[in-house]
Amino acid sequence: MTRRNSSLKLSTLIVLLVTLAATVVQAVDNKYLMYVGTYTDKGSKGIYAYRFDPVTGESKALGLSAETSNPSFLSVDPDHKYLYAVNEIDNFNGGHTGAVSAFAIDHANGRLTLLQQVSSLGADPAHVSLDKTGHYLLVANYTSGNVAVFPIESNGRLGPRSAFVQHAGSSVNKERQAGPHAHEIQTSNDNQFVLTADLGLDELLVYRFNPKSGSLEPNDPAFVKVSPGSGPRHFTIAPSGKFVYLVNELSSTITVFAYTPGSGKLQEQQTISTLPAEFKGENTTAEIEVDAAGKFLYASNRGDDSIAVFAIDPNSGKLTFVERVPTGGKTPRHFALDPTGKWLLAANQDSNSVTIFRVDPSNGHLTPTSHTLQVATPVCVVFVPIN
Repeated sequence: MTRRNSSLKLSTLIVLLVTLAATVVQAVDNKYLMYVGTYTDKGSKGIYAYRFDPVTGESKALGLSAETSNPSFLSVDPDHKYLYAVNEIDNFNGGHTGAVSAFAIDHANGRLTLLQQVSSLGADPAHVSLDKTGHYLLVANYTSGNVAVFPIESNGRLGPRSAFVQHAGSSVNKERQAGPHAHEIQTSNDNQFVLTADLGLDELLVYRFNPKSGSLEPNDPAFVKVSPGSGPRHFTIAPSGKFVYLVNELSSTITVFAYTPGSGKLQEQQTISTLPAEFKGENTTAEIEVDAAGKFLYASNRGDDSIAVFAIDPNSGKLTFVERVPTGGKTPRHFALDPTGKWLLAANQDSNSVTIFRVDPSNGHLTPTSHTLQVATPVCVVFVPIN
């Protein structure tokens, strides 16, 4: 081998090593912004930002990103440019409604700039989501029991509503179900339907959604009932789109439905408790989520203060209990899996903490870490990739 050829090969090797090192650094440095929505009646002032490292599970506090009243649920558009929050109030601008706030995201420092705040068209909005195109915002108003859809303009602001539906009826729990209470709203995986959980009606409602006009029309059938007094709260849709998992707040159960894309039909498959058999205290469930692989499901208990973990049968969608893990705090109102699926963050509303668990993707098990965030009355966690 000549000296010249040797030098060329050495130079090529150095270039390859530098490129590889840069790729590794880039992968390791793939951090996220994380936002925590709160209730603002016990010391919090609004939405707080963190820089989250998916390699270590550690978070760096960036402080208050937006001062706003009761931002109890958050959602981010598909392009990660805008964040939307419901303001869970009932007196917006002197009326009897809550509000929806639209913010622009500053990826450099996590700050949120308020673009607009509009009426949610109902009292105490509890949930907000975007359709799969990011062109429409959907909101569920809990106390007034209605849902609304707003078009999203190119600058992130909201246009006049494109749909509004008022629910009607009641169920057997006279204290909690005297009227309708819409608690969550989101589109199906194919963006052709909108599903809404109504705690007051014991129903999971299905609407045909027009992604061009943002309209809602009742499906046929228009809803599926769960056992009286169950109190549907939140739901999650399997990545395959074939199953829907509904967590029932009042009965502390999960109902599994087979879902038929194209028709929007729901067929109950199973109902399973989130609690240990020996539990005798008061408990209400809160959040529910399926991992990106569709292998494991997680649900939070408030009272037992735990995350219940279930394995999912890929053919039937049915659940098998895996474990139940204490959240290390009180009242886990919400939790989120980070975008890598390696971490679960539980927002403990009544102990002012967000606890972080490592997720084992092979068996769904959760392992507590030493990472805990201190934030007043946390109730929602979302992630934003840093550009």
